[in-house]
Amino acid sequence: MTEAVGARGGRRVRLVWVYPDLLSTYGDRGNLLVLTRRASLRDIEVEAVEVNADEAVPDDGDIYLLGGGEDLPQILAATRLRADGGLARAAERGAVVFAVCAGYQLLGREFGGVDGERLPGLSILDVTSGRGDRRGVGEIVADVDPVLGVPRLTGFENHQGVTKIGQGARPLARVTLGVGNGDGTEGAYAGKVLGTYLHGPALARNPGLADLLLGWAAGPLQPLPGVSEEWARQLRAERLASATPIS
Repeated sequence: MTEAVGARGGRRVRLVWVYPDLLSTYGDRGNLLVLTRRASLRDIEVEAVEVNADEAVPDDGDIYLLGGGEDLPQILAATRLRADGGLARAAERGAVVFAVCAGYQLLGREFGGVDGERLPGLSILDVTSGRGDRRGVGEIVADVDPVLGVPRLTGFENHQGVTKIGQGARPLARVTLGVGNGDGTEGAYAGKVLGTYLHGPALARNPGLADLLLGWAAGPLQPLPGVSEEWARQLRAERLASATPIS
């Protein structure tokens, strides 16, 4: 994907928030706000587009965001996205896709329905999800695949999904606290497609992950000045400290 150029000759990214009317729980819209803010701090022009379930998904975006949702909205979202095809076309041409919880599951080959029945996903990411025996609720901490160069992840999970990663994807991280995929791993990625169970919102609590996605779309990023990172550092320190058992 070629680097987009804004009206003033600088970099530009188009963010597409997919189906906020169906997939947006636990503050997941904050992921859009964080990417917009961190891009603007680097003078990267941002066009943010929100696409509801009765609208066509444009296939010319740079970063696509999907949030979490309940069972029935997830099923409806998967059905409409399969029929629409815009997200699949964008991923195929190399756009960045970041999906959380229900959005993560429906990117895969299949996911569990209301009664645990197997339902077809979008097959954008080589994962398969189903319903587990226990619900993962609470803080989650996970160490990211070193290849990605992102610091330890912190987030909130609330799901009963169990996700198996196929040969075409890699675990995003290894869990040190929480449930994640259910096998000691958390999330998955392949190319520029990345899914996770982390809410919080994920990118507010993990600015390094936000910059990874933004860099995939806009090219190499300069570090932000310390004053711009102070609130993010405080939030991370607070969340990590609260998730660390007292000895």
